[in-house]
Amino acid sequence: MSWTAIARREHNRDVLRFPSDLKDREWALIKPLIPPARRGGRRRTTNMRSVAEAILYIASSGCQWRILPGDFPPVSTVRGYFYAWRAIGLWQSINQLLVMAAREIEGREAQPTAGIIDSQSVKATQSGGISGYDAGKKIKGRKRQIVTDTLGFLIFVFIHAADIQDRDGAPHVLKAIRRRFPWLRHIFADGGYAGAKLRRAMSGHGDWTIEIVKRSDHAKGFVVLPKRWVVERTFAWLGRCRRLAKDWEKSIESATAWAQIASIVSVRRTHFRVSRDGIYRPRFISSAMMRSIISGSHCVSMRNSRIPPSHVLMSASRL
Repeated sequence: MSWTAIARREHNRDVLRFPSDLKDREWALIKPLIPPARRGGRRRTTNMRSVAEAILYIASSGCQWRILPGDFPPVSTVRGYFYAWRAIGLWQSINQLLVMAAREIEGREAQPTAGIIDSQSVKATQSGGISGYDAGKKIKGRKRQIVTDTLGFLIFVFIHAADIQDRDGAPHVLKAIRRRFPWLRHIFADGGYAGAKLRRAMSGHGDWTIEIVKRSDHAKGFVVLPKRWVVERTFAWLGRCRRLAKDWEKSIESATAWAQIASIVSVRRTHFRVSRDGIYRPRFISSAMMRSIISGSHCVSMRNSRIPPSHVLMSASRL
């Protein structure tokens, strides 16, 4: 999309309370996925939009839980919902849905057939938890292994100690995405994933093709390498959320959730495009796509009937 005056006005977030807040059309994409209140007991009085915006505020600003502004619900409430949604895998499901819909917006099939894998070592803090020393990067902390599609959208993130080599952590990543993305079998990678060790580890877990994209021996200075620049750009997108500047979390589950939230922040605006008359119109999401994500069976056609997201996006409990 070209950066026109209309696009500048639409992407301007000065009118919001905080730049990280959700616009109405962005909340319309996420709202139906929020789990409904439990039956029985007191009625839910907390505004779920405020809770989601509080979590996005922490992700974007990188602030501590206790520094959450008073404009949002109480810290204990927001933190409780964060842990509850993390436990049911809500962030992973939302990210996968938005990525699949964004791919259709770009004219691609919802399910990717090729991906790009890479890792990023980040420093850990005194919070504790799993940690290690990456001798190559000289960083003590954790390593984020991510897989993106060829457009740069985050497909999966796997976090482990930084002292684990890329080729040793890659099998866990590829085995984890096998069920969610059954047609993804071609992976572009750098030299850290070369060798027979990774191929032996993936033996019996699908017909994978690992293509190593190497830098030319005759290249001098900075050279953009095919495909590999896409995943580096994704790391830059995720880095816009300051919560990921370091790994502040004690648990791997929380660290993974914040990476997924950062992906949601970067991809959520892809679902609306400007027409020539300057009016924003929401794109459509396949009903089969949503049901396949909730049910876990992703081998259905993703080009079925299309209806507005407000009629398709339903909470998991209703499906």
